Amino acid sequence: MKIAKFGGSSLATWEQIEKVFQIVVSDKERKIIVVSAPGKRYPDDIKITDLLITCGRKSINGEDYSMEYSQIIERYSEIANGLCLSSDIIDEISLNIEGALSGSKENHAKYMDAVMACGEDNCARLVANYFQMKEIDAEYINPKDAGLFVTNEPGHAQVLPKSYLLLHELRNKKGIVIFPGFFGYSEDGDIVTFSRSGSDITGSVIANGVKASLYENFTDVDAVYSVNPSIIQEPKEIKELTYREMRELSYAGFNVFHDEALIPAFQAGIPVNIKNTNNPTAPGTVIVKERKLTNGPLVGVASDNGFCSIYISKYLMNREVGFGRKILQILEDFHISYEHQPSGIDDISIIIRQNQLTTTMENQIINRIQDELHVDHVVIERDLALIMLVGEGMRHNVGTTARASKALANASINIEMINQGSSEVSMMFGVKASDEKKAVQVIYEEFFPKVSSK
Repeated sequence: MKIAKFGGSSLATWEQIEKVFQIVVSDKERKIIVVSAPGKRYPDDIKITDLLITCGRKSINGEDYSMEYSQIIERYSEIANGLCLSSDIIDEISLNIEGALSGSKENHAKYMDAVMACGEDNCARLVANYFQMKEIDAEYINPKDAGLFVTNEPGHAQVLPKSYLLLHELRNKKGIVIFPGFFGYSEDGDIVTFSRSGSDITGSVIANGVKASLYENFTDVDAVYSVNPSIIQEPKEIKELTYREMRELSYAGFNVFHDEALIPAFQAGIPVNIKNTNNPTAPGTVIVKERKLTNGPLVGVASDNGFCSIYISKYLMNREVGFGRKILQILEDFHISYEHQPSGIDDISIIIRQNQLTTTMENQIINRIQDELHVDHVVIERDLALIMLVGEGMRHNVGTTARASKALANASINIEMINQGSSEVSMMFGVKASDEKKAVQVIYEEFFPKVSSK
């Protein structure tokens, strides 16, 4: 049994949904289909989910959202008309969205989750309706009925362990199951969403629950590339990589796959195949537990920006019991989470997402660190980018750090910090955000040299 998840670009128009239909019926092993909300039809288009978010926020503020609501219904109507579906499905979708928008606003986060989930939920209803019209045994299944229960954390749901046993029953369905991604239900019966782009998580969770042989994730690219194609032209395609490599790349800026989605598939040992809806015969990229290390130390180079560092130095810091805990406690008091924590004997850097830190908070944090920890020096440096070098092969190669550092030095790019995980699957360089693209280019050229055509 295969689980096939289709992203927003694969469902943006009726023509795309027709492609989805052909892909699904071409393989009898594709029994459970997970769908996202309709995405962008063209670069400047607005995703259904973004329109729903605007409707929800305006509703909370008592503002008129009729324009956005009309755009949503027009999008679904355009798809339904193109697929020659009955107007009954649009009536059903309209009632569903109206019901969510008229729901209780007592808890704004819960209300927004219920509104945002309408994108995936109604897309699943529409797709199921089309399969049925084509005389395919298919049915829409609501996550609550299937047993997808999650923690009550709006926008950040985590799957409850009991869900996997309940979802296993989907194996017994005779026809094709059309399942909405992105959300589950709390044990109190409330809709709760995963983080944005969480339909990938839904697909992975279901694959784990039913013990699928393969989880196919259909998107709009032929494969995962070794670097962002907007930075490097014609980058190398990655045919195979491990779960750990893909997770590191996703975290560091690769948008092909949600960084949390691999965990359920990894736990069940289910391979993941990323494929292109617009070119389904292309082999895509396969994500596996282990692979042969035949392509050098790196499999890819990724980057992300919007970081800042809190640099702290204190003589004999390493001998002071509880020093690190006290720093993190100060951050916790400000509800700030950290990303990385490279350290030396007498200094430590805490890397955080810059959008968590206001100027007022910055001054308060510096003052508390100075007053409570009596440090020699503390400074916050903003506008950093993290360049991530990823590859299982780094564990078996000497000189990776030296090669990368030399490439950056030759390009006159200053390294603000270096950090390597204990697993040796990734290595991180911090540079100024203004140097991000150049840093990616020179590191990629160092490890992925162009092969001469002669």
